[in-house]
Amino acid sequence: MPTEPVTTTGLVIFDCDGVLVDSEPLSLGTLTAGLNRIGVAIDGDTVRERFAGTSMTSIMGHIERDYGIVAPDGFVEAVKAETLRAFDRDLRAMEGIAHAVRALELPSCVASSSDPARLAHSLGLTGLLPLFDGRIFSATMVSRGKPAPDLFLHAAAEMGVPPGRCLVVEDSVPGVTAARAAGMRVLGFTGGGHWLHDATGADLIAAGAERVYGHHRDLAGLIEPAAAASA
Repeated sequence: MPTEPVTTTGLVIFDCDGVLVDSEPLSLGTLTAGLNRIGVAIDGDTVRERFAGTSMTSIMGHIERDYGIVAPDGFVEAVKAETLRAFDRDLRAMEGIAHAVRALELPSCVASSSDPARLAHSLGLTGLLPLFDGRIFSATMVSRGKPAPDLFLHAAAEMGVPPGRCLVVEDSVPGVTAARAAGMRVLGFTGGGHWLHDATGADLIAAGAERVYGHHRDLAGLIEPAAAASA
């Protein structure tokens, strides 16, 4: 079977939630509780499986379509506020991420489904904001969020790097799907608390991740394609 051509990586694009910060257990828990309050019969595992890595706009569209429940006015804002309060109490950066980013010998940026306020809050709380200042891209900047490729293509264009030279680090199936649709390589990260159910990241591999890893100390060794490492 022919292999894809080896290209030199010119940009590393990080998802935020579940990759830079261990936020998904907190945000998914807050979302589950909020949905239960408005009558959506859904548990935390289902919320994780269906909605990790997607925007609130997409999530609420799914809830209306699949459960027939329209969220009351102010619901999304209330869930976002509760999530930020949970972050203030318990949010932590992923172990080793600051060192891994500083050690990169090429440009990096963030491309996340979260809104700009949440991104700034999360990265500021964890001390990571200076590592990406001015290079943070939100799904609110494009017409379609993940799993559509729009956000990753926007980030690459803003950073001036062709999609084929971008490497994305993602922790969700929608994120991996979006990166592959954008024509980018993607690594799956399973070091977040929401991946305790499957540290092998089988779903990420099935979605198109070329490798899966669980600690950011291993990132540097995965930057170039496997074909290059074995050449």
